[in-house]
Amino acid sequence: MSSERKLKSHDWFGKNDKMGFVHRSWLRNQGYPDDYFKGRPVIGICNTWSELTPCNGHLRDFAEVVKRGVIDAGGFPLEFPVTSLGETIMRPTTMLFRNLAAMDTEEIIRANPIDGVVLLTGCDKTTPSTLMGACSVDLPTIVVPGGPMLNGRFKGECLGSGSFNWMVKEKMLVENYTEADILEAEIGVARSAGHCMTMGTASTMACMVEALGLTLPGAAAIPAVDSRKKVMAQLSGRRIVEMVKEDMKLSKILTRQAFENSIVVNAGIGGSTNFILHLLAIAGRIGVDLKLEDFDDIGSKIPLLVNLKPSGKYLMEDFFYAGGLPVVIKELKKFLHNEAITVNGKTIGENNSLPVCYNQDVIATLDKPLQEHAGIAVLKGNLCEKGAVIKPSAATKQLMKHRGRAVVFETIEDYHVRIDNEELDIDENSVIVLKGVGPVGYPGMPEVGNVDLPEKLLRKGVRDMIRISDGRMSGTAAGTVVLHVAPESAIGGTLALVKDGDMIELDVEKRRLHLDVSEDELQKRRKEWVAPKLMATRGYVKIYIDHVQQANLGVDLDVLNSGSGSEVTRDLH
Repeated sequence: MSSERKLKSHDWFGKNDKMGFVHRSWLRNQGYPDDYFKGRPVIGICNTWSELTPCNGHLRDFAEVVKRGVIDAGGFPLEFPVTSLGETIMRPTTMLFRNLAAMDTEEIIRANPIDGVVLLTGCDKTTPSTLMGACSVDLPTIVVPGGPMLNGRFKGECLGSGSFNWMVKEKMLVENYTEADILEAEIGVARSAGHCMTMGTASTMACMVEALGLTLPGAAAIPAVDSRKKVMAQLSGRRIVEMVKEDMKLSKILTRQAFENSIVVNAGIGGSTNFILHLLAIAGRIGVDLKLEDFDDIGSKIPLLVNLKPSGKYLMEDFFYAGGLPVVIKELKKFLHNEAITVNGKTIGENNSLPVCYNQDVIATLDKPLQEHAGIAVLKGNLCEKGAVIKPSAATKQLMKHRGRAVVFETIEDYHVRIDNEELDIDENSVIVLKGVGPVGYPGMPEVGNVDLPEKLLRKGVRDMIRISDGRMSGTAAGTVVLHVAPESAIGGTLALVKDGDMIELDVEKRRLHLDVSEDELQKRRKEWVAPKLMATRGYVKIYIDHVQQANLGVDLDVLNSGSGSEVTRDLH
């Protein structure tokens, strides 16, 4: 370490004055020896463990493994908790609290004697929220993904956690699954520690941070219960100490090139549409100019290589055995900025030059991809002036160009009351329009965009319809679902003006989403439109509603863009 550069923690532990005495003496009640305070880099281990976050339930043990690595390398590890977001438990949606967790992470890192950070992540929002917070402080940071669960098992077949959820109604209604069948699936679908083992948002986020260069190579796909995951955690603990010595801050890794690499890789793996919102928010925190249109311009012509649910048939355990993300990165090298630096000090090209694919049915080649063009399509039109998105790899090809009659639901409650009514005027050519599920309207932009189809159509054998909303959908879900419509309906976007019977045109190839209603009629409807009553008048949710940005900007709070750095000049006494 350069003798000219002083560690941040020196201001706490390196001074022989009253405050140095205070800081050191109270920490000594934990039994730390004297040499821990003699210039060792202090490594904060940011832990999103919680028993209310099942996907992160093993991270308490992982923190101890990371500490071993930090101590190996001569660092001083100090673990701290932050707000943990359990996708399968929290109401109304963890997306409402992603920015709160990011604020928590940011201020804990800034306010404490921390020289470098290890982010222990897993469930969907725990990765982007902690990374957003860390970006606003900009210290050396490494991510340790918690890893996916082992493949679910049901009646001798593999079952994907998350993906099966969206089929329960269909299975019981059409395929005559009994309550006992569903219970057996429930018990077998999540049979080990870890996050969803489909290429849902949790797996997508793990791949995102590896593609950004923020994990050690190969970290994303290792199952949570595989011993190699603990090896990776310990090595990450060692490496963060060296990163502090090298002053390898997040801003040195998270360049525009790194973000473009991540977009390319996300397309190649068939990653979640939620990736867009989170990467935009991360870019906003680190100061990289990233636009919604970049996801289409950069990623839409990338071939789909990974045959995982919901776009394919395999699961993350199979992906790991086939060679994992390094194989994908190597295969996509002609589309990547191979000189982009990563946390181990090497370039992404150097890190991924040697991987071998062990199963080309799981990871295809550029010569024989699963789809020629995947990625995310960004739609524009009078129904989504600021944009909307669709995931072609998870959609039905026959519906990618479609004109249909709108069947409108003003709220998610309205949908639940009426969708299975036999008298509902809806057929397979209709377009389901769901309002009031955007960032402000819900609030929090929940994963409800892929709403279930009506019972009467499921009985007819209909398995997909166009669905449009200002909300999100789970990365574990599939369907021809248009999401993230901006501006949202709750703030007066055109989506708010759609009525039953209006004709809607979708043309994914032309990137067009159009409401076939004259501008004069739309102006008339705007004058008559009454904004819905806001869902909160106090607390964090009120702050969120007042400051949240729209989907095309990443749904961060406007007051949290960029960062404040790591320095705190005022002392506590």
